[in-house]
Amino acid sequence: MPRPLVTHVSDTARWVAARRAAESTRPDALFRDPLAARLAGDRGREIAAGAAKVMGDDWFLVTRTRMIDDQVAAAVAAGCELVLNLGAGLDTRPYRMMLPDNLIWVEADLPGLVDEKNALLADETPRCRMTRAAVDLTDHTAVAALLDATLAGAEQALVLTEGLVMYLSEPDVLALATAFERPEIAGWCLDFSAAGVARLMAERKVGLLRQSPLKFLPHNGIAFFEDHGWQVAYLESIHTAADRLGRMSSPHLRAALDGPQPDPRAPGSWPYSAVTRLVPARN
Repeated sequence: MPRPLVTHVSDTARWVAARRAAESTRPDALFRDPLAARLAGDRGREIAAGAAKVMGDDWFLVTRTRMIDDQVAAAVAAGCELVLNLGAGLDTRPYRMMLPDNLIWVEADLPGLVDEKNALLADETPRCRMTRAAVDLTDHTAVAALLDATLAGAEQALVLTEGLVMYLSEPDVLALATAFERPEIAGWCLDFSAAGVARLMAERKVGLLRQSPLKFLPHNGIAFFEDHGWQVAYLESIHTAADRLGRMSSPHLRAALDGPQPDPRAPGSWPYSAVTRLVPARN
């Protein structure tokens, strides 16, 4: 049997970096990431090429990146002074976005990926005050300690979990949702998918994620988070945003936008994915 394209969840970070690199070469690029190709490496390019064969254009990755860029920019403009990026992978926002030099940015991910990123970017200077921490995000005690250390003195922090929650178990997602209910945290920006995404991938026999299967696919969509102490400040389907941003390459998928759209609180069998920014219900 050939080696699976994705052998560990960290490989998805290389895949995303390869797509950011490809997007950056377009004359109409949604963002420019001069470091993405270095971070993706040969492995990332191999995964992206394999994904293109079975999925076509993985438009959703660059769309998601731009959507979260916009939410970060909006939060910083509104006074956010600290960003905590959990499951940061090979993200480069502290290097490529126009950010205040006094903004505090903390990345956390698995030790191996943090070490790899530190080595690859050793000669680069971020535009803000950035640090990295090695943390297993399924270790609830370690996450609590990271939050205590990182958020001390903060008044308006934004937490990012891009491309993370779908790989966690529901109890682990609930633990994060509970842990983030702190007065220092003003918002939580994340993407999530409903069960229809897994169904669609199975129907198309996409085996990209055999070694790192999707686990958290809430049948009630955004209502999962609303039921656990959060309310929506921003919510947009990645499908809709891709069309808005000119990255919907499939005529079939674009045509689907002409019909009724799924209820984000009851997406049913629709392959629904969205980016959201949540704020604590106490606000």
